[in-house]
Amino acid sequence: MGIPLVDLRAQQREIDAEVRAGLDDVFANTSFVGGPAVGAFERDFAAYLGVAECVGVANGTDALEVALRAIGIRPGAEVIVPANTFIATAEAVSRMGAVPVVVDVDPDHLLIDPAAAKAAITSRTEAIIPVHLFGQVAPMEEILDVAGAAGLAVLEDAAQSQGARRHGRSAGTFGVAAGTSFYPGKNLGAAGDGGAVLTGDPEIARRARVISAHGSAHKYDHEVIGFNSRLDTVQAVVLSAKLARLEGWNELRRAAADRYAALLADLPGVVVPRSAEGNSDVWHLYVVQVDDRDRVLAELHDAGIGAGIHYPVPVHLTGAYADLGVGPGACPVAEAAADRILSLPIYPHLTAAQQEQVVAALAKAVR
Repeated sequence: MGIPLVDLRAQQREIDAEVRAGLDDVFANTSFVGGPAVGAFERDFAAYLGVAECVGVANGTDALEVALRAIGIRPGAEVIVPANTFIATAEAVSRMGAVPVVVDVDPDHLLIDPAAAKAAITSRTEAIIPVHLFGQVAPMEEILDVAGAAGLAVLEDAAQSQGARRHGRSAGTFGVAAGTSFYPGKNLGAAGDGGAVLTGDPEIARRARVISAHGSAHKYDHEVIGFNSRLDTVQAVVLSAKLARLEGWNELRRAAADRYAALLADLPGVVVPRSAEGNSDVWHLYVVQVDDRDRVLAELHDAGIGAGIHYPVPVHLTGAYADLGVGPGACPVAEAAADRILSLPIYPHLTAAQQEQVVAALAKAVR
């Protein structure tokens, strides 16, 4: 693509010398598993977010599963998740033996609808997972009120929201715990997979470390059945270099989002996203809505524009969750949006000229 959906090369050029020096140190000291670089990144990322504890794990899906186990969600329990999210949100629930209950999203931001979450609560519900999708912060005050009234835990899926804030508070610090992902395309992305559990509770953090290390806090002393999920030391080196630049890169994303909003303001047939009041979003994705989306997407690709779709099928309509018995019509907002959403290229180093090219191609396609 002439203009890709995401361009990691420019990021890598910025951090190349720093990463190479860090990797030289890792290999010189052979600190390949759980080395000092991991601990340093965990401390720095926790401080950046304003949360007490950060536990590095192998990927974002593991982060959610480890967190669910660490906060005490039981096999067979129901956990409420939004329909508009990557399948990993529900997948983590299923992997630890609980049951995802899929609910609809709001029409303005396509984030979990607190009213729908409240309506889905039963005697078997133990948690709600709001997802901070597209770099937005979910309506946490309302979700916390719903959960508090029912005695439920709130676990945030913060995989797309590193650096996003609501009323000055960082995404990933509202609930009892959060899981985040450092997949390369994230705002804070590794050079491979990575993730973390975030929590203000030292005991939950301790449990997360135990669960992600074969159920062991000390070698050969296994207190629970866990599994092996560690943040790689090489990835910690990359993440530390990027963390130092994250705030600046997020500001560049905000500037790009503002340019898109201005360029698209008078374009008929395109619904542009907007931040909720109180949010300082980080625009992991810039998602517009258009009619005849698949044709528009194909024309953008023909023009060399790397647009995408996040996500084309709501969770409850995927083949993986057919056994939930939730068919079309259960989540009408998410289902309608799935046919219209279109992700435009956005990343810190996207230029104004490139955005003008994207919008020109989009204008041609929608007309």
